[in-house]
Amino acid sequence: MVDFKLEVVVLPVSDVDRAKDFYAGIGFRVDVDFSGPGGFRVVHLTPPGSAASFIIGSGVTDAAPGSERGVHLVVDDVVAAREELLAHGVAVSEVFHDAGGVFHHAGTVDRVSGPHPDRQSYGSFASFEDPDGNAFVLQEVTTRRPGRIGHVVYRSAADLELALRDAEAAHAKYEGELGHPDADWPAWYAAHMARAAGLD
Repeated sequence: MVDFKLEVVVLPVSDVDRAKDFYAGIGFRVDVDFSGPGGFRVVHLTPPGSAASFIIGSGVTDAAPGSERGVHLVVDDVVAAREELLAHGVAVSEVFHDAGGVFHHAGTVDRVSGPHPDRQSYGSFASFEDPDGNAFVLQEVTTRRPGRIGHVVYRSAADLELALRDAEAAHAKYEGELGHPDADWPAWYAAHMARAAGLD
């Protein structure tokens, strides 16, 4: 089957510079800011740690500014992410979970204050809007469900180094149990790192 990878979400905004400043101010990387004839403008932004990006600009969408609803940004710790946004002056909802425990309802229906009682992965949320009213939801994901990960992207060289050091320590224990050096250690490392990252 052909891969269909989510690459870009186009956000409708009324003031490109204001929106660009907002997103850059909360840590989104500005990858491209291109201006063309007739007022055409494309600003490409990537959230920290994300493989997908956003585009804002002039002449890039005919959707009404502020009409995007419910784009989800996955975070490891929704409480820490909320505090970081607040520190940047963003109005963020309280952390909440859904009474049903599966996924939040639209609006504030069945919204319960506080993180999921068991801090269940996928179960805790917070929401915020950009200056135009485009609505985002932070969703805490700590453990991926089986089949949800097909590849791993390390956010930095330091993260990759940490994963390699973890594999090295685990492999040393494995070799101790094996009783001799493991000549096929690259395959062992790869399998260990894939399991640690949640790959099947």
